Amino acid sequence: MSEHHTILGGKVHIYKRPNSSSWQCATYLAGKNRRTTTKEDSLSKAKEIAEDWYLQLRGKLRDGELKSGKMFREAAKLYLREFDIMTQGLRSATYARGQHARTNGHLVPFFGSMVLSEIKAGTVNEYRIHRLEESKVMRGKPPAHNTMHQEIVTLRQIFKTALRHGWMDHLPDLSAPYRASAKISHRAWFSPEEYRQLYEATRKRAQDPKQPRFRWEAEQLHDYVLFSANTGLRPDEAMRLQFRDVTVIEDEGSGQTILEIEVRGKRGVGYCKSTAGAVHPFERLKERERPDGGPGRAGSRKKSVVEETWHVPGSTDLLFPKWPRDLFNAILEEERLRTDRDGRPRTAYSLRHTYICLRLLEGADIYQIAKNCRTSVEMIEKYYAAHLKTQLDASAINIMRSRPKKRAVSKKRTDRVEVVRLAEEA
Repeated sequence: MSEHHTILGGKVHIYKRPNSSSWQCATYLAGKNRRTTTKEDSLSKAKEIAEDWYLQLRGKLRDGELKSGKMFREAAKLYLREFDIMTQGLRSATYARGQHARTNGHLVPFFGSMVLSEIKAGTVNEYRIHRLEESKVMRGKPPAHNTMHQEIVTLRQIFKTALRHGWMDHLPDLSAPYRASAKISHRAWFSPEEYRQLYEATRKRAQDPKQPRFRWEAEQLHDYVLFSANTGLRPDEAMRLQFRDVTVIEDEGSGQTILEIEVRGKRGVGYCKSTAGAVHPFERLKERERPDGGPGRAGSRKKSVVEETWHVPGSTDLLFPKWPRDLFNAILEEERLRTDRDGRPRTAYSLRHTYICLRLLEGADIYQIAKNCRTSVEMIEKYYAAHLKTQLDASAINIMRSRPKKRAVSKKRTDRVEVVRLAEEA
């Protein structure tokens, strides 16, 4: 049983926890329980320190320095609880883990002990500075712009949770000071010449791999490059695609043989119609045998006495059971295509960007491209169409207004004017 005493008419409680030699003091002030340690073993000295501590709190309360209300830590805990329950099946598990990591790893350690009403725009700016300095010390470089953006988005969602429950009366300004409007830059893609260079390099690697046991991966990569650049699928959509989701059809509008694809991805279930260039890669994928051991065993299997068995893929098999990222990056390095001219790294997503840009270069309707790629016209205009020279119509730009011709002055009138002038001078 812990020892317990009161002073100042029961307003301050002094107690000692079990297995502790120091006295603690506590009081209820401004709608909140407050406690601290006196760091004293003597009860008489602890009472003096507790009395001074209480009087200091009363002075701060009188001067408006003592804030009361819900703590940021409580709002963060409530937000994560609501988020996990209300977004089940709506947001990916990876995104949910990111929200927890950002909240518990960065936001709560900095804002956790603050009262929500104390957090102002300046406090948020101090957090940005803290993160920049901390990251430079730990990693040698500042956090990426997108990382900071995601943390501020999570912070805003916590504040909105507190606002909904009446714990705050307004949202603080979360905009970054001293920062101009972000430059809109195009996504990394392959120009027509670079795309031709890429698929010729992957074709060469598929026909003559550096090691025979990697032939299957090289052939799969070559077909992936052609398939993605002719369908515009996101990498996660392509990796989730099964053979039963793809149908070879004769398109009535164009008269071409194309693929009709049922896509399952970040936007739910949608449909995509490919160009004619995706048909042959798909047929090769459908006929190519693959190892029975599942994805990845064809390139990583060790030599053994028992020969590994292969089979033709079925309707429920994945088109691309494995993404050979290392092989893809190695070919990009060999062809000096790893980054674009602005230093942006090229990834599997760059093949989707290439599809969109090539369609725009060919004059395709931007609304139809947006529907086929399951995105918005605004996104395409902002990140793709803005940097393509074919979107500028020279005939509409280089318009010259016709100038009126100067009227010719007759010689007779000129002579009459000269006679008048001479007469005036005389």
